Amino acid sequence: MAHHLVYIILDSCRYDTYVAAATPNLDRLGQVQRRYSYASWTSPSHYALLMGMIPHTSPRGVFASEVYKKEFSKWVGRLGVTELSFKNFLPQLSLPKVLQGLGYTTMARVSLPVLNPFTSINKYFHEYIQMPHHNDFATMVEQMDFDDDLCFYFLNLGETHYPYMLEGDALPHISGVHGVFKQMDEFLLTDEQSQPGEFFDPQEMERLRRQQVTCVEYIDNLVGKLFAKCPANTYFIVTADHGELFGEDGYFGHGPVMHEKCFEVPFLEGLRPELA
Repeated sequence: MAHHLVYIILDSCRYDTYVAAATPNLDRLGQVQRRYSYASWTSPSHYALLMGMIPHTSPRGVFASEVYKKEFSKWVGRLGVTELSFKNFLPQLSLPKVLQGLGYTTMARVSLPVLNPFTSINKYFHEYIQMPHHNDFATMVEQMDFDDDLCFYFLNLGETHYPYMLEGDALPHISGVHGVFKQMDEFLLTDEQSQPGEFFDPQEMERLRRQQVTCVEYIDNLVGKLFAKCPANTYFIVTADHGELFGEDGYFGHGPVMHEKCFEVPFLEGLRPELA
């Protein structure tokens, strides 16, 4: 039997944050793995994910092309279909295009503005919606529906992205982060830059790290509700688009950063577990 597919991206969630969280619902899917993102910020990483390229391991002594082949071959088991090979992904290299060809209704719910529907990332989706709030996984779960057709849901969750806010949380503030795009023109016209001493307060960095852990636990609770809505033949992939830095080696956030914690992400997958 072919499987529905739910692909959940915990935006900016680094691997050790995920491991530190209590995730009883997600644990039922399978053992979390440490993998690596193909990019260090949201937009390019999502393009890679939607090519069908999941976060990778880092094997030694092998040709990269062999790694790609093995990973693409795993879509057969994930989708529960046999009439699938790497050739199906060519020439578009598009997972939603492949799924459309297999009869899936393809739907996306995204939280981050860089993934908005005006970008080309929405190609081959029957329905592509940017949520009005960045931390609204609860509404995504409420709106999801599975009918007689095969469904593909691609979900970008903003709860684990800075500022790691849940409803009612006090907004954290890190100098130089808020309003960076709004103030970009002014920044380019001046030489003023935040000094490292102003930016990385260790206590605030630790508070933000703990807040990301809290957000993972909040998501896990909603995943339990999502399991209850999904048919038994629903396959889940849960990962992150990239990691995050909380002051390590003088870095905060992600993007133009070359640091292991910026690429290290959790990865787990499996069929919807049996309901209690």
